[in-house]
Amino acid sequence: MSNEKSRDILDLYTAKVMPTYAPTVAIASGKGITVRDADGRSYYDFTSGIGVQAVGYGNKDVTEAIQGQAAALTHCSNLFVNAPETLLAAKLVELSGLGGKVFFCNSGAEANEAALKLARRWGHANGGRYEVVTFRQGFHGRTLATVAATAQAWCQEGYDPLPVGFAYADYNDLESVKSAVNEKTVAILLEAVQGEGGVTPATDEFMKGVRALCDEKNLLMVVDEVQAGMGRTGTWFAWQGYGVQPDLFTCAKALGGGLPMGALVSNAKLADVFTLSSHASTFGGNPVAAAAANAVIAVIEKEGLLANATKVGALLKEALQSFVDKYDKVLEVRGKGLMLGLVIDGDAKEIVDALAGQGLLALTAGPNVVRFLPPLCLGEDDLEDAVDMISDALDGVYGD
Repeated sequence: MSNEKSRDILDLYTAKVMPTYAPTVAIASGKGITVRDADGRSYYDFTSGIGVQAVGYGNKDVTEAIQGQAAALTHCSNLFVNAPETLLAAKLVELSGLGGKVFFCNSGAEANEAALKLARRWGHANGGRYEVVTFRQGFHGRTLATVAATAQAWCQEGYDPLPVGFAYADYNDLESVKSAVNEKTVAILLEAVQGEGGVTPATDEFMKGVRALCDEKNLLMVVDEVQAGMGRTGTWFAWQGYGVQPDLFTCAKALGGGLPMGALVSNAKLADVFTLSSHASTFGGNPVAAAAANAVIAVIEKEGLLANATKVGALLKEALQSFVDKYDKVLEVRGKGLMLGLVIDGDAKEIVDALAGQGLLALTAGPNVVRFLPPLCLGEDDLEDAVDMISDALDGVYGD
């Protein structure tokens, strides 16, 4: 099949869009777990738009919610109230069980920025504390503050001087965290599953230990759920799988069903730290994005996608483990639910490219981890086809 349409789009992209990405496929449409490029080639999308399309592409309920709200009201600013935003806030508080309140914004980076600001504001009223402990191999966004919070040199290079107020510790190492805490510390910010840093879950001991340390030192426990949240690991939020409750958590990506939507959710203690004009976002809580988010949550509930993420995720993990057993260069499978990483002795991008050649889109998570984030509606029949594609790709790279 000719690839002239895709080539034209990619060439125009290269000419006119700043080179912060290096796309190789021009996606034109999507349905369920499948996308098509501009030339009509079909792919299983195991990226979900980097964790965004949790309920699949073109979900009828989400599409109708977007269309209906767009026809009624696309924006009214936060000087007024809109019902979709208000209902969504109530639902997020209910799902979290934290009994607090919600601040809406447009992305994961903005949600994490809001969390950092709220933590500092609370800290100023509680001993003048401001420093936040974060973790090596973590990832929290691309604003200057969230880049500073991201303890990875590759995304900080060229942006000095970075905002101060961050200390770095080693993930799943509680003693390292204790060593990083001092009289200036106000909060500990972590992912329950490190996504960009290699799809590494926290251990039960570590999550419980961080919670206990925060209680002991009067620190805030802040969990970044931007990638792992909204059901990807089999619970609404990944921290719910550990038997702990954070003081604050953030979510985005899958929340808006493909539209820009982020949220910071607090417990009751922190619900009123932000006061009138202390923080804001013009598009935060946009009625169309909020309507989409309400529909996403309803679809996850109606279709039992939390249970499906657990069940199908276990099957995918088992299949990936068989490749660990088969190939010396495939070292480990890690992750939870439908957030899984395949650790490679070599360049993960080589495998991602081979998978695309077979008709399956995947991601890297650092230089040596292939990351799989399929929609939560992935069924067992499609999983079998996808595993065959993964098998063929690995055999093409590592086979005799």
